Amino acid sequence: MKIASTSIDLISALENHQGSTILDREFYTSEQIYQQDLQQIWYRDWVFAGHSIELPKPGDFITLQIGDCPIVLVRDREGDIRGFHNVCRHRGSKLCTETKGKTRNFICPYHQWSYDLTGKLFNARSMSDDFNYDDHSLIPIHVEVISTHIFICLAENPPSFDVFRQAAQRYFEPYSLADCKVAHETTEVENGNWKIVFENNRECYHCHKGHPELSKSFVDDLAGNSGCADTELTQFWDECEQGGLPSKSVAAHDNQYRLMRVALAPDFHSYTLDGKPAVAKRVHSSDVENSGALLLYHFPSSWYHYLGDHILSFRALPLAHNKTELTTKWLVHKDAVEGEDYQLDHLTAVWKATNEQDKTFVELVQKGVSSPVFKPGHLSEIEESGVTIFLKWYRKTMLERAKGGS
Repeated sequence: MKIASTSIDLISALENHQGSTILDREFYTSEQIYQQDLQQIWYRDWVFAGHSIELPKPGDFITLQIGDCPIVLVRDREGDIRGFHNVCRHRGSKLCTETKGKTRNFICPYHQWSYDLTGKLFNARSMSDDFNYDDHSLIPIHVEVISTHIFICLAENPPSFDVFRQAAQRYFEPYSLADCKVAHETTEVENGNWKIVFENNRECYHCHKGHPELSKSFVDDLAGNSGCADTELTQFWDECEQGGLPSKSVAAHDNQYRLMRVALAPDFHSYTLDGKPAVAKRVHSSDVENSGALLLYHFPSSWYHYLGDHILSFRALPLAHNKTELTTKWLVHKDAVEGEDYQLDHLTAVWKATNEQDKTFVELVQKGVSSPVFKPGHLSEIEESGVTIFLKWYRKTMLERAKGGS
């Protein structure tokens, strides 16, 4: 048998990729390429971090990990959300060790250096008289908030956020995102490269057999095809837009993000096993009875489903070349009462099952592509067009930046 090479020329491999297959095995198994992914994408692009409703009061914080970078987000005493590298400026200890919580100030557990909620150092014991506190503030990161969605960028000079903001804001407006709460949250580590996680998400070739619970609720393809004829889809969009729900597909010029409303299966109003709404209180202002699902993806970190009764956000973050953390959050109206307006099992059953199934698929693919005899197979133009779009974005972004572009 012919064994694949264990080394790879990144730029040549990207330039030679034809787009009709997934990438060469090294893109999923190489530590060298994983580090390039971090440097060229994850440390330079806008990454979804969470929702502002998770930080309702000053001192509320959440933490996350992007590659080798621990991050903390906090609401300061002026009500603004700030982001910092979660690293003490003294000896480098991680400051916040919990995933979420509330604090008056950040106090390093190692030597008790203390920082206020703006990141300014105000206490450092036993330092010399010429020690300059102003030179030792926490290292800030860029933060943008759009309709509760918190995006962060670790780059010194981040790419513009305005184009995405303008495109997405119109779609978000009918949804009462600021009046929502997180009803449930799960986080699990999938033993697979982050690109495999996203490739799996961008197609539904595997859905009918692989996701029996989810497949009940949609017509064909959650990656973007509604399963309707063009006239049916246009009619569905028109009905939703007449009811105040933007629906027609809009995408970035490089396909980094896309918004589009899809219809659900007949008699299905939500992602539930029986098709009935999971939550009595709706999360959008429209009178459209069955508004389907507004879908959004944003490379490299997130995808979302906005339904009439609840909202789902998914955040994928790289932990290693073969490990990805997936966090799923179910948002419902803040006045919805568990046990009265919704049953948690009814709300979460479909996507808990789907996430577990996807974890299995991702890990099977990671094991398979790690074989030295693996060669990329041909993608289906019908069923896997979303994978092609993702890989086109990845290839273009990596090539431009690896060659020294913006």
